[in-house]
Amino acid sequence: MSLRLNPYLTFTGDARAALSFYHETLGGELTISTFADFQAPVPEEEADKVMHGQLSAPNGLVILASDGGVMDRVPRQLGNPQVEVAILGNAETDEKEARGWFEGLSQGGEVTMPLDKAPWGDVFGSFTDKFGIRWMINLEATKA
Repeated sequence: MSLRLNPYLTFTGDARAALSFYHETLGGELTISTFADFQAPVPEEEADKVMHGQLSAPNGLVILASDGGVMDRVPRQLGNPQVEVAILGNAETDEKEARGWFEGLSQGGEVTMPLDKAPWGDVFGSFTDKFGIRWMINLEATKA
């Protein structure tokens, strides 16, 4: 197996809703396991929260998530500005699909830069989704 880097997003109770929202737009296979599924020692009201969720899209994108903040009691700041999920591709072959993702994932959130031709020649856009996760899409322009 080769090494891969995938985002693992931590929520405080809305991981199931976020993963379901991402699944609607990106498609693929979604699996969710709760703290109860693994008999994790959490208060009863937290047993149905997400201990681990994974969305594997058909094109190879993988998003992992949990309500880890529930279990470890570490407070988090919604939309942590140090982390963004980046989707990179090719403008010639991926633009139609990426535009659909941009439109779908940004619904209910805030677009900070519309997906359009950027000064450096690529197609670029960014937004914060309705769960506070920051995203950017950059589609490399075909070099002449």
